[in-house]
Amino acid sequence: MILKQLSVFVENKEGRMKDITQVLKDSGINIKTMSLADTTEYGMLRLIVSDPDTAKAKLREAGFPVSITDVLAVKAEDRIGFLHDMLCKLDANITSIEYMYTLPTDEGPVVILKVANPVEVEKVLENI
Repeated sequence: MILKQLSVFVENKEGRMKDITQVLKDSGINIKTMSLADTTEYGMLRLIVSDPDTAKAKLREAGFPVSITDVLAVKAEDRIGFLHDMLCKLDANITSIEYMYTLPTDEGPVVILKVANPVEVEKVLENI
């Protein structure tokens, strides 16, 4: 399934994460999962939220650089080798993975993949 992911550029400054979560809380937006990668000066916060379009608008109003990206969500199986088998299906000719992280759900974990061609990759992974 293709999901909308927020990508927020965050200064490495005390309180910035709290500022972002305050905007989302005040807007009634639930954070489903997130990933934060940082350097000395800034971080890239990636979020799957309950209402990405509203979240983007509210975060922009608050002065945060934010964009929406399509990512692919793949239901993971609880078995040895699942991730390996999935990656083997993604031959280098099909796509390369820019990044990935997981989303916990009541039905089990979901692997979030950022790939250049999520619709094509979704078709390849339908019968994993």
